[in-house]
Amino acid sequence: MSPEIVSFEKLPQAERSTPAADRLISGSPVQQISNGYADPSGQFFAGRWSSTPGVWRVRYTEHEFCHMLSGRVRIVSDNGTATEFVAGQSFVVPAGFAGTWEVIEAATKLYAVFEASTSDSA
Repeated sequence: MSPEIVSFEKLPQAERSTPAADRLISGSPVQQISNGYADPSGQFFAGRWSSTPGVWRVRYTEHEFCHMLSGRVRIVSDNGTATEFVAGQSFVVPAGFAGTWEVIEAATKLYAVFEASTSDSA
C-alpha cells in the first residue's frame, strides 16, 4: 500500500508551548505547534509553527527548513550575524547553529525538520 499525501490544509489541533525559562531572554512568547507529519524513523517532521513576539536562545541539533507565512523574525548567530525573514521567504537553519530567535512581529512558518540519528553522525 502506498503512503498517503499529507496536506497542510488539515493539520491537527496546535499544541501551545513557551520557550524554556532558562532560554528566554525577553518577552512572553506563546508558541503553537501543529506537527502534520512524522516519518516512521522519528527523524523527519513537518508542520506549522507560530509565535507571539519574544527572544530566546536556540541550539540546533537538527536541520530545519522554514518557509515564513506571516510576521517577521530575526535570527542572530553566536558570532553576531543577524538575519531577518518575512512572509514569503524561506531558509534553512543547519544542525549546530547556536544563537537567538526573535519574533519581532507575530509570525507563522511551515517547517520541515530532519534530525540525523547518532549513528548517521558518527
